[in-house]
Amino acid sequence: MAYDSGNIFAKILRGEIPSVKVYEDEHALAFMDVMPQADGHTLVIPKENAETIFDLSPEGAAHLIQLTQKIARAVKAGMAAEGITLMQFNGAAAGQTVPHIHFHILPRWEGVALRRHGGGMENADKLKGFADRIQAALG
Repeated sequence: MAYDSGNIFAKILRGEIPSVKVYEDEHALAFMDVMPQADGHTLVIPKENAETIFDLSPEGAAHLIQLTQKIARAVKAGMAAEGITLMQFNGAAAGQTVPHIHFHILPRWEGVALRRHGGGMENADKLKGFADRIQAALG
């Protein structure tokens, strides 16, 4: 199946749709999920056109997981989280809703349930506040 360059993450990468950025380099982007399941819910995507992990180059996969680890450390520290949940889905049958490979980084706290996926848009100012905390933890 050919990569769909009209997906929302491809549009974010091209600057056609705004995002609250946490980190960007020449190979990847981390930004706040606009429909977060937890405060501080961050997404990490490669700039490579790949729908699933199976479509990503070995070099792209290596960079993506290394960056995910780096951002996850910052999310945990910046959000004062007790734990982190990482999620990555491959294909609609697995729950993937955007056809561009991405990792979800969800800060977790004991006794705090995740919100429903796609449960509603978050206020941009609130997302910016979380991004600022995560960026500060990145150093």
